[in-house]
Amino acid sequence: MSAPSPGEDTAAGSEPQTSTGPALKRVMGSKLLLLFIIGDVLGTGVYALTGQIAGEIGGAAWAPILIAFLVATVTALSYLELVTKYPQAAGAALYTHKAFGIHFVTFLVTFAVLCSGITSASTASKFLAENFLVGFKLGWGQTGVTAVAVCFVLLLAAVNLRGVGESIKFNVFLTLVELTGLLIVIGIGFWAMGQGNADFSRIMVFETEGGKSVFLALTAATSLAFFSMVGFEDSVNMAEETRDPARIFPKVMLTGLGITVFIYILVSIAAVAVVPVGQLSESQTPLLEVVQTGAPGFPIDVIYPFLSIFAVANTALINMLMASRLLYGMSRQEVLPRPLALVLAGRRTPWAAILFTTAIAVGLIIVVTNAMGPQTVAALGGTTALLLLCVFTVVNIACIVLRRNPPDPQPGAGGADQPPRKTFRSPGITPYFGAASCAFLVGPWAQDPIEYRIAGILLAVGVVLWFFTWLWNRAVRAKRTRFTDPEELHG
Repeated sequence: MSAPSPGEDTAAGSEPQTSTGPALKRVMGSKLLLLFIIGDVLGTGVYALTGQIAGEIGGAAWAPILIAFLVATVTALSYLELVTKYPQAAGAALYTHKAFGIHFVTFLVTFAVLCSGITSASTASKFLAENFLVGFKLGWGQTGVTAVAVCFVLLLAAVNLRGVGESIKFNVFLTLVELTGLLIVIGIGFWAMGQGNADFSRIMVFETEGGKSVFLALTAATSLAFFSMVGFEDSVNMAEETRDPARIFPKVMLTGLGITVFIYILVSIAAVAVVPVGQLSESQTPLLEVVQTGAPGFPIDVIYPFLSIFAVANTALINMLMASRLLYGMSRQEVLPRPLALVLAGRRTPWAAILFTTAIAVGLIIVVTNAMGPQTVAALGGTTALLLLCVFTVVNIACIVLRRNPPDPQPGAGGADQPPRKTFRSPGITPYFGAASCAFLVGPWAQDPIEYRIAGILLAVGVVLWFFTWLWNRAVRAKRTRFTDPEELHG
């Protein structure tokens, strides 16, 4: 058992709390973990935001994607160092708590991860609704898109309430669907180039709007493109179900990120070569635009909207699942109101947390749609990136702080501890570069003001709930508001 984190005191004479449940079964090898990571990173970002990224920087849309990949990779190295050192499934919450031992900071990081799940699911729902109307040729306008997105979020809540049994095989299938959609775009794009129906020279053109310098436009586009690279951090939640995580996690995570960025760059090149940047940036379904323009005689454009729907639906479901379970975990540990931990008797699903996160997602879609109109997807995707960039900044700093602590001893047979486990160590200064680059991309030069407002409102909701919980615990129950088992905070 690990020693208490800095600042984490225990009552005199009491034993530290431990989990009494059975250990998770280690079923994932390197191939399944690789497909899990690729499937988690691929999805809504590249399907929905390719046009907006091109609109920020011009035809060289591959450049911000490549920079976002470098920033994500440096942060992934910090995650690898920490997950091999502390192979529990709690992720950023656990690393923050072990590094700083400040319960409110742990709460903010955990709630930011929760909010990123809600904004990511809202992004996917809005994009799904747009493809739904295109696929069925329904001219319902922005109001119709909002209505379909809200109905989809409510459907997710119903599925979530019924209970979701996550299956690795299902994840593999959905990963193949996502890959199929992107490979179609790449294939059509390069086929159009071969037929002389594409302008390859556009991919080297940097164009900015509103008098922005290329540097600021590239920074803003990189922050938006970062949404396409997130998902790798979710794989640390599989640490307890992976065989020999210290050995296979580093090579598998870095390989997965490399494969996804290669696919993303090919997609961006195909998109801007086939479709003019102005047309691409104004489209709510940019990759469908590539399919229709590059191969107008092929019937693939009929099924592509539905392929996109299928590709992003799982992103929304898994993110809402994660958000509701994180909320349930925080309520169960009494850092948020205890009623949010109520469980449906028959299904054993956290109905109060599901309804609360669903209400936030519905409110986001309605309010942000009215504020942003067609740019809702970019605003919600940018907010997801903003929240996670803040979390990644903290995780990189936690990696620096925790380097002076040895790994926890491995539990052995008969209760005896084994020697400390072998761990991955990120190269030299990479956590410092990761913290600096993520913090830089959080700045106002990289973010739209609407994203600060959305993120601020979401975090304020969490702080208000935390404050009332603190007040109740202190005034009525004479109890401190704190995490008892941060190792169990995972979605």
